[in-house]
Amino acid sequence: MLPFQEFKKRMAPSIEIICRDIIQENKGVISVKKEAVAVKNMMRILDAVFSLNREKGFETMTLRDLSRKSGLSMGALYSYFPGKEELRSMILRRGVAYTREVILAQAGTCTDPAEKLKVAIETHLYLSEALRPFFYFAYMEASSLSKREKRRAMEDELTTEQIFLDILEEGVASGDFDCPEVDLVAALIKAVLQDWYLKRWKYKRKGITVEQYARFVVGFVSSRLTLDR
Repeated sequence: MLPFQEFKKRMAPSIEIICRDIIQENKGVISVKKEAVAVKNMMRILDAVFSLNREKGFETMTLRDLSRKSGLSMGALYSYFPGKEELRSMILRRGVAYTREVILAQAGTCTDPAEKLKVAIETHLYLSEALRPFFYFAYMEASSLSKREKRRAMEDELTTEQIFLDILEEGVASGDFDCPEVDLVAALIKAVLQDWYLKRWKYKRKGITVEQYARFVVGFVSSRLTLDR
């Protein structure tokens, strides 16, 4: 299993990447033309959002709170987004897309379904460890979205779960897995992975590393899929 630090060295996952992608995707909304400046300030905005989300929750956060925490003026904030809802949508949409892209890229290097599933689980856990503030924010905010945005969030949730479902179905089709309940197993994998970043304190208290957790999850899931159980 690839060590977490080696994964970070190879993939270099960061909030900066998400910020850079947000700038690229929203050029029609963001009026700041210098990309380096735009990315730097967007990082300040996201850092402030994640901090305020832990302190008081995004719903009760005001733009004045965000201005104080980020050190950017109200006018500067409006040059990046028109309002709170749009900002939340930018963060969630790009963060989820980035997660999916990295998992698919890593798992796509494998041909064996068992190895592909292992790498997908490992990558998801390592990303959530490296980008914990985003993952926590994404989970907590999904319940307070508008109906339209909530539907989108549900679809985003299913896109990562679908990765595991596709691998399981591939393994069943090839005869590598014995798993008639692929939907339930995929949902279980997603729930177990979420537990890592939602209750990180619990595992930290027990001295469990992300590599140990990844090894356990892979072993647990594999025991359910083996043909000779």
